[in-house]
Order: sequence, then C-alpha cells, then structure tokens
Amino acid sequence: MSLDAAVPGEAAGVTAAEGRQGPPQGELADRLEARRTELTGYCYRMLGSAFEAEDAVQETMVRAWRSYDRFEGRASLRSWLYRIATNVCLDLLKGSQRRARPMDLSSPSSVETPVGTGLPEATWIGPVPDGRVLTAVADPAETAVARESIRLAFIAALQRLAPRQRAVLILREVLSWSASEVAELLGTSVAAVNSALQRARATLAVSYDAGPAEPAQEALDDEQKALLKRYVDAFERFDMDALTALLHEDSTLSMPPYELWLRGPEDIVKWMLGPGIGCRGSHLVPVVANGRPAFGQYRADGEPWAIQVIEMAGGRITGLNQFLDTERLFPLFGLEPRYEG
Repeated sequence: MSLDAAVPGEAAGVTAAEGRQGPPQGELADRLEARRTELTGYCYRMLGSAFEAEDAVQETMVRAWRSYDRFEGRASLRSWLYRIATNVCLDLLKGSQRRARPMDLSSPSSVETPVGTGLPEATWIGPVPDGRVLTAVADPAETAVARESIRLAFIAALQRLAPRQRAVLILREVLSWSASEVAELLGTSVAAVNSALQRARATLAVSYDAGPAEPAQEALDDEQKALLKRYVDAFERFDMDALTALLHEDSTLSMPPYELWLRGPEDIVKWMLGPGIGCRGSHLVPVVANGRPAFGQYRADGEPWAIQVIEMAGGRITGLNQFLDTERLFPLFGLEPRYEG
C-alpha cells in the first residue's frame, strides 16, 4: 500500500500551515516512500513477519506524515523515520509471543508423527520476498550482510532477544549505525547501547545455529544453479532417488503452520512417499525469499500448495522450508492464483 492511498490529502492530518512549513505534499510523500523498502527490512527483522512489517511501515509513514510539522530537522529524515518505526515495532511486540521455526520448538519428528491441526500464524517466522526488504547497494560486502540478515535462521535467532536488544543489534550490526546514533534514537546512553549490544551478541552466540548453509551472495554460482536445476527436475518428476542424491545428510523439511519437521534424506523421502504424496506432479515457479532461492509450488491440479525456501551448502540441499499459507503468501510473492502451464 502506498502512502498516498493510505492518507489522501487533508484527511491525513496535513494542514495548509504544515504545507507552508515543509516540502510540498507530493515531495514529502516521495521522500517517505523512498525509505519504504529499507524500513520494511528493518521491521521484518524486528517482527519476523512480512505482513506485520508492512503494517508497521505503513503506520510509520502515517505517523511521519501527520507529525512532519514537528520534525525540526535536528536529525536526518532517515533517522527520524527509524525512530518512529522502532517505536511502532516496540509497541507491537509488547505482550506478543516469540515467533519461531518448527525446529526451534521441538525435536525432529518421524514419518509416523501425526501432522496435527497447525498452530496460529503468529507462532511462525514467515518468508519475505527479497525485493520487499533489500535495497540496491554498490558494496558487495554490504549486500551479503543484508541478505544473510534476512535468512530464516537469523530472523528466528533475533526473536530470542528482548525487543530493545533486538533493535540495538540490528541497527549496530546490520545497518552499521554508530552507538551514539542508536543512543539518540532510543533516548538512552551510549553505555546502555553498548551493554545491550553485548548481551544481544551473547544470546545470539548461544541461540543462532547457522547450520550447514553457504553465505549469502548476490548471485548464484554455476554449481548452485546446476543444483537447483536438478532439484526442480527431481521434484517435478517426483523422482525420490534423484532427490535423495541432492539432500545433505542433515537436511531438514519443515511445513509451517505445522509443528512437525523432519531431518535427514531417509525421513524426508518417506514423508514425500507417504503423507506428502499429494506433491506428486507439482510445478515449481522460481522466486527469491530471505536471501535464498525459492519456489512457488503448485500441485498437479494447478492449485497453490507452498512457498519453498531452499537452503544449500557444499553442493547439497540443506533445508526445504515449505510455508503453506498460500492465500496470503502467493499474492505477496506476485504469484498467480493457479498454475496454467
């Protein structure tokens, strides 16, 4: 949703006096919209949900629009927007439960484990299209850090931090703000920021298990492209022998909203040939999510089934993260409601 659609004209709280004191409404809207993607990335890291992040950014934009007459320019517009976004996120996180991945909540399941009825959406870390949260930067190192910081495992680890620690770590370690800038944004001292960062790092050192995964990079290399091509071929043909050859020995399969998850090629293939047999004949449409290659999976009848986020390392598939909330996720990723071939 654009700012103009959410706050049309005077109804948004922008008065004629405000227009005289600040830039024209169109110019201000453009300046705010120019920050939408990076703010969405920040809010996604804070909240763990693409939908909550977009709602938080929209609220940030509306608050900024309505209070621009009180923005005195003592900080940059970007810093001011991040302050508003941080407050919006902290408000949303009050009393909310920590989002997680299935592997953060229980031990691996077996093929015989009942699927269950699924847990509420607010339980889970959700996927996000790269284009919604990553801005183009010239420095490849910055690009790699940004992509790694939206990896599903890292987002899950961030949720283990207290909200203010989470904000400090993202601003300092991901966005490279100085301690003094973060202190000003949070209305605290540099010493308090450094202390929060130290505690956040200690928590991440214990809780962030990156597992067997290759560092994020801007483009896939030839080996990774070949691996993905073989994966698509094996999955669409439902050739379990070929799929087994592509899976890392510690590969995992998860399927939010279900708590069940599996580890190892043997159990993954047993699942595919048992409860997951409905995936036979599926079609995969490539997308990009969380700094990783991904696919929209349609079943043989053309109905949406899942967003798959694929993780790889050492020439093997290490993670098959399947998100089944297709009603909301397929529009988010710009995918058609049916596969027409």
